Amino acid sequence: MNQLLNFFAAELEELGEHKRSFLEIGRRAGRFPSAMARTGTTGPDQEISVWCSNDYLGMGQHPSVLEAMKTTIDAFGAGSGGSRNIGGTNYYHVLLEDELAALHHKESALVFSSGYTANDGALTVLAGRHPDTLVFSDALNHASIIDGLRHSGAEKMIFRHNDTAHLAELLAAADPDRPKLIVLESVYSMSGDVAPLEEIADLADRYHATTFLDEVHAVGMYGPEGAGISASLGIAHRFTVIMGTLAKGFGTAGGYIAGPPPLVEAVRSFSRPFIFTTSLPPATAAGALAAVQHLRSSDVERTRLATNARLMHRLLDERGIPFVSPDSHIVSVLVRDDLKCQRASAMLLQRHGIYVQAINAPSVRAGEEILRVAPSATHTTSDVEKFAEALDGIWEELGLPRNGTPVEG
Repeated sequence: MNQLLNFFAAELEELGEHKRSFLEIGRRAGRFPSAMARTGTTGPDQEISVWCSNDYLGMGQHPSVLEAMKTTIDAFGAGSGGSRNIGGTNYYHVLLEDELAALHHKESALVFSSGYTANDGALTVLAGRHPDTLVFSDALNHASIIDGLRHSGAEKMIFRHNDTAHLAELLAAADPDRPKLIVLESVYSMSGDVAPLEEIADLADRYHATTFLDEVHAVGMYGPEGAGISASLGIAHRFTVIMGTLAKGFGTAGGYIAGPPPLVEAVRSFSRPFIFTTSLPPATAAGALAAVQHLRSSDVERTRLATNARLMHRLLDERGIPFVSPDSHIVSVLVRDDLKCQRASAMLLQRHGIYVQAINAPSVRAGEEILRVAPSATHTTSDVEKFAEALDGIWEELGLPRNGTPVEG
């Protein structure tokens, strides 16, 4: 008897209809948000419109990005050849790090193979190398932050989400001589709400804390040159380390940190996810560089995204369809029922060719299930209007509560 095999088979059987499923899609180059979906083993693929991509600005399809990647493949081939320490540092890795440091007005930057490894690898070092560091982490920080802090072994205090009064209480109660690290996101990935960055910067100054700001859902989309929420407020210089991704607003792959040389070099020297991982393919780094450079000089994509998000907020409000936050481009529609959330997602796909993924535990708490809608810069006004109309009909059919009506349970 294989005990592990039987254990996991039983766990999956218990999940039943709550088990996660994945739609196989192929995004159509140059035609995003259009994609082809394989919805069965027989029959033709279905053309769909994607409403849950993190490629918010469509840079994964941008001609300058595609051309940079094709040219670089012709010059350097497909892979990087190894880790950054052993034969895997390419010219484009260095150029990209220089560009990212300039974007955030920091002295240094370091690129990782993903946003997850950037958070895990950086926080393991920054929170863990000094043996007495005390970390203050927002309650809704995402998995890569949680894992990085866990791997660091540092003592951690959790402050209630976006609650600066609670953070102030925790900081005031801490030993004033201990090194302090405040870790937070600017735009929260599931709720779409924005952190009170100015108040947190004030607290960091008052209690002499180092700050680590995750801007993954903001870089490219907000601020001058797409430098993020902190830059839009003119306070990026008040955050010690800015962490970002190349896989969302910049449309490619990879993650990074930008900050003072001693901290960035410490991560370069001690981070196991950096040291022992094959580096980004040169073509990916070149594509990311092209995306960052384009968005530093163009506001067109950011303006389109903001316009579509505002329109989506207004149309859902008019229909009484609840969503978590109007503060950003992430429109998390509240369903609060796992099976109905999955059903709504399936109905949108089957009837309207609209793909938006149902989000359940552990990405959100049980009972807080959402359709995580991401109108992009590539959607048209008509697309947004048709989406809201389709969702309204399904909302009615499933008997889901609207704003102003009580929520059962």
